[in-house]
Amino acid sequence: MPTTFVLAGGCYWCLDAAYRVFRGVIDVHSCFTGGETVNPSYEGVCTGTTGHAEAVAVTFDESVLPADVVLDAFFTMHDPTQLNRQGNDIGTQYRSAMFAADPEQRELFEAARHRAAEMWPGDVVTTIEPLGEVYPAPEAHQDFFAKNPTQGYCVAVAVPKVNKVRASFTNYLR
Repeated sequence: MPTTFVLAGGCYWCLDAAYRVFRGVIDVHSCFTGGETVNPSYEGVCTGTTGHAEAVAVTFDESVLPADVVLDAFFTMHDPTQLNRQGNDIGTQYRSAMFAADPEQRELFEAARHRAAEMWPGDVVTTIEPLGEVYPAPEAHQDFFAKNPTQGYCVAVAVPKVNKVRASFTNYLR
């Protein structure tokens, strides 16, 4: 039975690209969650007024890719000490958050956040929020890096994150 985690750590293009390098990942879907607006648009989320975060729903096979690896990779591919931002992407839509579907996920997320706090200097500000409604990002934003590998943001921001994950989790790569 596949497992899905919904995670937010800055621009979803980077998380999407980084998770796709793992063996055992079945699907990565860019989405919006954690806000109040019903069926938010990308433009609305970008304003920071909807309350939603740019997130990814990562579906994986735990017999191939352990849940702890998925979560430890999450804390490797973004800086969980930056409040409501990742680099130049600023606003609550870029917050570091984990959206728990049930109490078991919440426990896994809390343990991962604790491990991250031991690795990162400074306070880990990643929130653990209940998983609410998840809205798909526009089709143009799905698997964005693969479709736009030479786009400036991808080259400057996504590539280093993908490379960091590749270097840190070599035993789990495709």
